Amino acid sequence: MRLFILIAVIISFASCSSLKPVIGKQQDPQTSQRGNETRFIENISTDPSRQQAKVESSGRYPSSKNIATNSKDAIEIFEPLQFKYAILMDIPVEKFNNFNSKLFDFIEEWYGTPYHFGGSSKDGIDCSAFAGNLMVSVFGIGLPRMAKDQYKICKRVSKSDMEEGDLVFFHTTRKGISHVGVYLGNNKFVHASLNYGVTISDLSEGYYARKLIAVGRMKQVAMSAVSAN
Repeated sequence: MRLFILIAVIISFASCSSLKPVIGKQQDPQTSQRGNETRFIENISTDPSRQQAKVESSGRYPSSKNIATNSKDAIEIFEPLQFKYAILMDIPVEKFNNFNSKLFDFIEEWYGTPYHFGGSSKDGIDCSAFAGNLMVSVFGIGLPRMAKDQYKICKRVSKSDMEEGDLVFFHTTRKGISHVGVYLGNNKFVHASLNYGVTISDLSEGYYARKLIAVGRMKQVAMSAVSAN
């Protein structure tokens, strides 16, 4: 009996010692995680400057050092008003070299003013009053009040020779000259339209192309002579 107990004890000690290496391999999970973390940090840099340098050296996108910063070439040099009227004039802003700021400042001030026959204010204005106000304010040239009288004192020019500031006359009724606008360039003119008020239109549009009668160029007219009319 004693021999049996002794053999059982010996077997028990042997079994415990054989389990120690297995348990040891499963212990200390923190040590295992630290090892994985170290390998992760070694493979991937967390320094943004190093990542930026790596991307730039790979050629995936250009470095900001290679972007032109010449202010003369930057599109920001153009005035906001120049952008607006380059669009309305259908001219690339960088090619709108003859931008007349005084002229377009005046147009901007009146743009959208409603049409009113016989009117001459921001509450409402007709075509001849608008053309007269523009010519005297921008070009220093006085005009008679009525479109038909403006037509009479103009020097006729051909459509192919139109210049900024020329007057364009239209026959919209059976009573001769009944509408006038001011030519801007690139086939565009500004006028007080019956439907849209002060606006910019295109001479090649069907209606205006059919109704255009003549183009007139004004010379300096003494204000006293204009008043007499």
